[in-house]
Amino acid sequence: MLSATGIYKNYGLLPVLQGVDIDVNKGEIVSIVGSSGAGKSTLLHILGSLDMADKGQITINNERLDSLSAKKLAAFRNKHIGFVFQFHHLLPEFTALENVCIPGWIAGRKKKEVEEYALKLLGDLGLTNRKDNKPQQLSGGEQQRVAVARALINNPAIIMADEPTGNLDSANAKELHNLFIDLRKQFDQTFLVVTHNEELAAMSDRILHMKDGRII
Repeated sequence: MLSATGIYKNYGLLPVLQGVDIDVNKGEIVSIVGSSGAGKSTLLHILGSLDMADKGQITINNERLDSLSAKKLAAFRNKHIGFVFQFHHLLPEFTALENVCIPGWIAGRKKKEVEEYALKLLGDLGLTNRKDNKPQQLSGGEQQRVAVARALINNPAIIMADEPTGNLDSANAKELHNLFIDLRKQFDQTFLVVTHNEELAAMSDRILHMKDGRII
C-alpha cells in the first residue's frame, strides 16, 4: 500500500537519509524506532509528503507522489494520509467537533455529512460529551484522541504518527496504544508510527530499526 525506494535527504552538508527502502501493507501497524538523530521523523515527513526527498520514489495506493503537482499533492495528502503528532496541533478557537471536521471541509465534502461522521468518530473514541469543548478544556489524552479522530475523518489510506505518546502519561499512552489496535481491527486501518515507546513498538506487527539515516 505504501512503497518507497532509495530515499535520500541532506540538510546542507548533513546527510539525514541515506537510501531508505520501506514497504507497508494495508492493515499493518509498523513502528520505526532508533536513537534521536537517526532520521525517523524526517523519513515520516517525507513519506507523508510534508517534506521532499532529494532523491527516491514514493508510491501510496498506486499513486507516485513525485509525479503530482503541488496542488494535487496537497489534495492527495488531505484525502489519503492522516497525521498524528506528539503535540496535538488542535486549533484553540474551535471545538473538538469542529477540529475533527476541518480536513473534511477542506476536502470539499458536504458539511452535514462531515459533521455526522465526526460525531460517530468522537463517539467511537469516547468523546461524545466533549464535542463542544475547546482544546484547552480537554485533558492531554482527550486532546490526542480528538487528533486521532481528525486524522480519520477522510478515511485515509494510512495514518502516520510521529511520537504520538511522547506528550502523554503512561495511562493515556497505553490507552492510545490500544486505540490504534482497535482502529486496525475495526477499520483495517494502516499505521506507520515513529516512537521511542517500547510498549507501543512491541504492539506493532513489525518494528523497523533506523541508525544513521538507514533502516538496518
